[in-house]
Amino acid sequence: MSKILLVEDNEMNRDMLSRRLERKGYEVVIAVDGQAGVDMASSASPDLILMDLSLPVMDGWEATRRIKADAATQNIPVIALTAHAMAGDEQKAREAGCDDYDTKPVELNRLLGKIDKLL
Repeated sequence: MSKILLVEDNEMNRDMLSRRLERKGYEVVIAVDGQAGVDMASSASPDLILMDLSLPVMDGWEATRRIKADAATQNIPVIALTAHAMAGDEQKAREAGCDDYDTKPVELNRLLGKIDKLL
């Protein structure tokens, strides 16, 4: 079973997405801010990270940079999730080290396709 780290500060988004992923057979661990996401990337050893970009404490851009800069976590694929998709955001996410990018509200089948491709 693949383990997904969901880094998301919005409780409603977190609950809905984690339940849907668990129903698809994934184990889901949760961090509610960017710093916790960085910490859990090392401690929980997820197979993939879903990273909200607008987070308290440390934003998703910086959290991804730190995860990708650490030899212990740099190979974990990161999919950026954002509700505020602006021109250039996908490029910026990829420059921060994200392996893929998806917009909110999450379209589950599209996101599952991206997860499957990276796992």
